[in-house]
Amino acid sequence: MNSDKLKTFLPALVLAVAAFILAYQFVDPAPPNTLTLSAGSKDGAYYKYAESYRGYLESRGIHVNILESAGSQENVERLTAGKVDVAFVQGGVASPKNTTLSSLGSLYYEPLWVFVRSDVSIKSLADLKGKSIAVGLEGSGTRVLSLQLLQENAVNGKNANLSSVAGGKAVDALLNGKVDAVFLVAGSRADMVQQLNQNAKVKLLSFTRAQAYTRRIPTLSLLNLPEGTLSLIKNIPAEDTTLLATSATLLVNKNTHPALQGLLMQAAAYVHGGRSLFSKAGEFPTSDYTAITLSKQAQRYYKSGPPFLQRYLPFWAATMIDRLKVMLLPFIALLIPLFKVMPPLYRWRVRSRIYRWYDELSRVDIALVEGVDQTLLDELDRIENEIRKVHVPLSYADELYSLRMHVALIRDNAGRKD
Repeated sequence: MNSDKLKTFLPALVLAVAAFILAYQFVDPAPPNTLTLSAGSKDGAYYKYAESYRGYLESRGIHVNILESAGSQENVERLTAGKVDVAFVQGGVASPKNTTLSSLGSLYYEPLWVFVRSDVSIKSLADLKGKSIAVGLEGSGTRVLSLQLLQENAVNGKNANLSSVAGGKAVDALLNGKVDAVFLVAGSRADMVQQLNQNAKVKLLSFTRAQAYTRRIPTLSLLNLPEGTLSLIKNIPAEDTTLLATSATLLVNKNTHPALQGLLMQAAAYVHGGRSLFSKAGEFPTSDYTAITLSKQAQRYYKSGPPFLQRYLPFWAATMIDRLKVMLLPFIALLIPLFKVMPPLYRWRVRSRIYRWYDELSRVDIALVEGVDQTLLDELDRIENEIRKVHVPLSYADELYSLRMHVALIRDNAGRKD
């Protein structure tokens, strides 16, 4: 690059770099490459799904740490304290007043199975007064939902025996007659659900007032389980059954990076978007059934799908471009005027080295009108010698040679007058 270009474009380059540095101060920080997810026990559904999420995210450069927990209540506590970035939480467990959390939506139905002893007359939850009930472990989502439904029917620890056993122990207690009813929140393929559905000692409670429950508790849904759905060979259940279901939700701490939230939404669609016993393909994830406010990223995803750039670019490239887009406006506002000003300014700098001699030539030419003397001829020689030292780019050579022709023309005129 010649000196003219350097002197012309260097200030513009310095200005552009300064603008870049200034605009970079407003760029969002890059998303971390590590994410901590609070699941549940290792033998539970949440942990299995967490491993699926880890596989999806790590293929996109995000390392996932999975933490075991006692259940949804502990997951909410971890999120609120900022100890984890994301967690699976049963719908209805987190308080809508918890402003530190945001929801990414509901992931799948979690049916509530209420099994009661066949030899005891129990047709509704109201009939559980005076009975022994396994309502789940402390801190579990099952316990939260069980107590909420029992409270709706005026059943509590004062008029019933509420036991904290869960899982296999609760199943054994029911089959051995130590409890009269068991509340389970699990998938239809869970071993406990399969075992109890096939045992003649117990029966599955059908919620005849399911519509009323869903109206009173917005995080609940009504599920129909037609006769024979679980087993056509054994005809399980033996009659059409109505179940209540909560939903698994994906909650994040509000400090979780927006780009990671968007990637988690895509992971949720990948893991939970298929067909299940109670849902159609594409039904989940959904913005329904969650009492916690959706994050801005989740709202955008349900409205428009994945971010445009992430549909076609690797995650790291899409996030980098998305972060830097805040710099586009100031750059455009700066570069467009620079592109318009710099070429004329460069032309002016080059041509000024030629045109400045016309002032002196004009002065000599006017003086020659009054008469030729050696002083004017010497001045003309000096100008001609100086012009020979002028160097310009080839694209401006015609103007330089035109200047030299004008010097020769004035010299010819002086010779004729001499």
